[in-house]
Amino acid sequence: MRCVALSLSALLAMLVASPVAPADPDPDGWHPFAVREEIAGRTWRARDGTGGLLLGVAGRGDAGLDGRWVREVPVTPGREYAFHAEWHAQRVKSTTRSVLARVVWLDAKGTPLRPMEYPVQVPSSSAESEWTTLEGTYKAPETTVEARLELHLRWTAGGEVTWRRVSFREAAPRAPRRVRLAAIHHRPQGTKSPAESLQGFVALVEQAAARGADIICLPDGITAEGNGLAYAEAAEAVPGPTTAALGALAKRLGVWIVAGLYERSGTHIHNTAVLVRRDGALVGRYRKMSLPDEEIDGGLTPGSDAPVFRTDFGTVGLMICWDSSYPEVARTLGARGAEVILMPIAGGEETLVQARAVENQLFIVASGYDFRSGIFDRRGQRVADAKADPDVLVAEVDLAERVEWPWLGEWRARIGREGPAWATTP
Repeated sequence: MRCVALSLSALLAMLVASPVAPADPDPDGWHPFAVREEIAGRTWRARDGTGGLLLGVAGRGDAGLDGRWVREVPVTPGREYAFHAEWHAQRVKSTTRSVLARVVWLDAKGTPLRPMEYPVQVPSSSAESEWTTLEGTYKAPETTVEARLELHLRWTAGGEVTWRRVSFREAAPRAPRRVRLAAIHHRPQGTKSPAESLQGFVALVEQAAARGADIICLPDGITAEGNGLAYAEAAEAVPGPTTAALGALAKRLGVWIVAGLYERSGTHIHNTAVLVRRDGALVGRYRKMSLPDEEIDGGLTPGSDAPVFRTDFGTVGLMICWDSSYPEVARTLGARGAEVILMPIAGGEETLVQARAVENQLFIVASGYDFRSGIFDRRGQRVADAKADPDVLVAEVDLAERVEWPWLGEWRARIGREGPAWATTP
């Protein structure tokens, strides 16, 4: 017998060409829906090779498209329910805004209750990387009798999406994801070299590790602080001597470390934050994108990307100092899945740091000199606060904690769905 491998796109095309028979007009309770017929999508049903239901929506050439599959299911007030769905999209410019699922709670009269729930993207356990997974666990409000499950494709003229493996089942409450964040508040003085400036932080990092910290943030530009060196004089390669020393410290203590330093890359000098893993490996760097005039006049070059990094406790992003004065870097990190931002900082406005935490619904660890180092929660409130120099701040937070806002509900899940297109990932 000869086996022929088919691409996912070819397989979907075959499935779409073989829809569920008309004798099965409403399989599993799903039915197409549109707010207005003139912006409705083209919909279809199909079955995969195992008999699983596939639900498709496609555009008709109008960018105002808002096509949905919906299904109503009974629920018990006060119980927890887990939603799961997987999707594959084609020709959709921004899947963050255009492809989404929603859980709408309905009362006995069928009236939607607000706020609604927006399942979020999670790493898929499937080997088929072309499929994206959305999940969420939610508690049914006390006045709810039904939940309306919605699968959306919107705001794309020629795109299409196929949904599969949609489920909504009673479940246990979401499990906590606790992590201990740490910030170091200290300014080296009277040192003679980058290595000596770094050495002043070692005992403080040891204190944070002894208090159970998982990840420890050091301040901005530690290789030039206290020793009088100009940016170019303090700059070094990454990886280089400072990252090697940080790696040895991280490995000895079994912690993650973030630190700001000055990096030379050819003719470019960058203000860079590095991320070192528990085993001592350098796993990431971020080059500061927002440069103030003193760094511009000092010959620094801005970075051009804001990556996120997966750790053993969650997803983190890095920012540096002046980045906090503008929304773009934090918004990019949040849109890419960052749950915590580690921010070496020299000085800045606390209100703006709080704003970055609130508007992106994430934690920020800020370690500074003239800035009062602190750890900020998703409400922008300090959960740890520097009292003196030196000081070691450690706070335990729950990354799975549900933070609800009046009218908004769990706002973090809605930001990328409803914010302007420029602020979302593709």
